[in-house]
Amino acid sequence: MKLSTRVDHIEPFYVMECAKAAQQVAAGALCDPARGGRPMIYLNIGEPDFGAAPRVREAAQRAIRDGRTQYTQATGLPALRERIAQWYAQRFGVAVAPRRIVVTAGASAALQLICAVLFESGDEVLMPDPCYPCNRHFVAAADAHATLLTTDAATRFQLDAGAVARAWGAATRGVLLATPSNPTGTSIDPAELARIAAVVRGRGGVCVVDEIYLGLSYDARYGHTVLEHTMHDDDAIVSVNSFSKYFGMTGWRLGWLVLPESLVAPVERMAQNLYICPSTPAQHAALACFDDESIAEFERRRTELRTRRDAVVDALQRLALPAPVAPDGAFYAYADCSAHSTSSWDFCFDLMRRAQVALTPGRDFGRAAPERYLRLSFASSMAELQEAMDRLQHVL
Repeated sequence: MKLSTRVDHIEPFYVMECAKAAQQVAAGALCDPARGGRPMIYLNIGEPDFGAAPRVREAAQRAIRDGRTQYTQATGLPALRERIAQWYAQRFGVAVAPRRIVVTAGASAALQLICAVLFESGDEVLMPDPCYPCNRHFVAAADAHATLLTTDAATRFQLDAGAVARAWGAATRGVLLATPSNPTGTSIDPAELARIAAVVRGRGGVCVVDEIYLGLSYDARYGHTVLEHTMHDDDAIVSVNSFSKYFGMTGWRLGWLVLPESLVAPVERMAQNLYICPSTPAQHAALACFDDESIAEFERRRTELRTRRDAVVDALQRLALPAPVAPDGAFYAYADCSAHSTSSWDFCFDLMRRAQVALTPGRDFGRAAPERYLRLSFASSMAELQEAMDRLQHVL
């Protein structure tokens, strides 16, 4: 079967390939008395162990029981767009008109939509290296080119305004950033983000910011949205967000975009054709995310994740697997394994087999020393994290 050349530009998603390998190794370990018959501990996938909050599950049950399962507008339930706008006002002190919010089938759909609307063949989009692999593949799927700009610990593995200005060329259409970031868990300083937005604005480009981990910020210095730097309702700043991470609705596939006024209609037209509308039961359930009881639960979880972060970062330091920049958000530590191996890929697979701990090698995340780094997700329970650290210590 002849495939489109577009497929050639989409690399395998190594996070998921490693997950499949870990499951195969796990099945063998459980049957092998020499390895204690112990289960694999999965610290490779970014999914919190909490699940959807009780009131969210109850709201979903009510929606299904009451038959509220028909299509919604492609832009989402008006009530949900209103509640998201209220959340920005209450949490960040930012006024966002509900009409600028488009609810999507997860942040992945949001990124696909905005890339399809904004970018085309010949366009260049600047991104940090390392970064979440699917973000650059969304750009490639729009036939545009993602240009990765090398970052390091000195810049918190993030771009700064100077790097964006130096790399900007005739074909550059914009930047795609993430703060807090996957895989590093680091954020862009708000003042620097404002400078980046100014550079992009001055060159007539667009600044797309993946903020899906914004609710999971552990340092008040960084817990700010790019929308604080929007100068007017049609400014060229796009925020991507999700109900998966802070709100714990990973499998419900629900996210949103905050768009400039002029992009709402084109994105709506694209959404109508690509997937009609987001899941209706998921949207009704998500309304309950903003209840006081739910927000209190999410804040409790955020505190628990911060405790896990502190324990894991300290343990990694003792294991000579330091995170060069301590994560200030999300639930990832980007650890340097060069003291143990010259290949993070081989190292992670060795730990799968010998410690039954699944980690993610750096290959997925870019070209900047991927052999040196691995990503550990501390979204698992504290008991699992402590057991994993004990196993790693024993093996290493």
